[in-house]
Amino acid sequence: GLMCWDEPLVLDAGLLAAEFGVPGLSVPGVRGCRDKELTRSELTAAGLYQPGFALTTTVEQARAAAERIGYPVVIKPRAMGASIGVVFAADEAGLDTAFRIALAASEVDPGPYRASAIVEGYAPGPEISIDGAVHKGEYLPLFVARKHSSDQPYFEEVGHLVDAADPLLADPELMHTLARAHRVLGIEDGITHTEVRLTDRGPLIIEVNGRLGGDLIPFLGRAATGIEPGEVLFDVATGQRPDTRPTRRAVAGIRFGYPERDCLLRSVTVPAEAPGLVAAAPMAEPGTILRLPPGGYLARHSFVVCEAEDTRTCLERLDAAAALVGLDAEPIGPPDPAAPFAMPAGLLDVDE
Repeated sequence: GLMCWDEPLVLDAGLLAAEFGVPGLSVPGVRGCRDKELTRSELTAAGLYQPGFALTTTVEQARAAAERIGYPVVIKPRAMGASIGVVFAADEAGLDTAFRIALAASEVDPGPYRASAIVEGYAPGPEISIDGAVHKGEYLPLFVARKHSSDQPYFEEVGHLVDAADPLLADPELMHTLARAHRVLGIEDGITHTEVRLTDRGPLIIEVNGRLGGDLIPFLGRAATGIEPGEVLFDVATGQRPDTRPTRRAVAGIRFGYPERDCLLRSVTVPAEAPGLVAAAPMAEPGTILRLPPGGYLARHSFVVCEAEDTRTCLERLDAAAALVGLDAEPIGPPDPAAPFAMPAGLLDVDE
């Protein structure tokens, strides 16, 4: 078997699995996951609800696409993750800046999808993610994470909450949409992390990633449900149908600490004890420069993870634990406009 959980290697791993003749996402499946333009095209052609979209490489193309689709729009790199370079444009006045930000982020991608950005219609509604397993084309949901994001125009993920008893796991429309999307994309064997907006027209699939979720979502899923995502990944990678039945019934959440402005980090301390605290840790070393969008992304200095028996208590515990994080940082000026976009340190294991 061949296993992969790292975003930049998902495409190569899928192609290698097919070449080796072992279970994998399949060649169409891995391309459908990695290439957001292809995802949109395939799902739209199959009749699944999708926003209007266009792949662009110049600001002129982006302007024309936004005019045709209608504002507001979202502009995103063709094949990045973690909401890096994803920008909201409410009208024509904000389009050019949004496109430049998304395109700069896309140029970091070393693969075949670099230097291009997708313009798509904005769909309002709560955003969730679903980690699921696929065995011989059968979609098996594991757990739902409710996403907490920063304000527009950026969509930085500031926290997630997993409830083993989330009613969405029994929502027939959502489950049918997920299963059908995976069939349309040709995904055969693996674990996927699907991001969905719950709109007034029904669930809208934002993207399907051919890997475990990031941001410690698999850890939250295990704490809340008892399902071990690593064991599930091993099973599907070796051709076995995984056991996805939950053995726990709890709620677990994570909250990331962000500075209020660009800064040079001097030190960060996290609580050792707090009600329901499962884990807490710094995410940046002293001397690290943390920049908020558009100068940087995921400027996280720490995280706290808490669990409880219900959602309200878990959120209260996250608030209390996050308030115990201590930050000593020195404000800094804006980045050089001519400086190239830099990936957040350690995020996707991408270096020079």
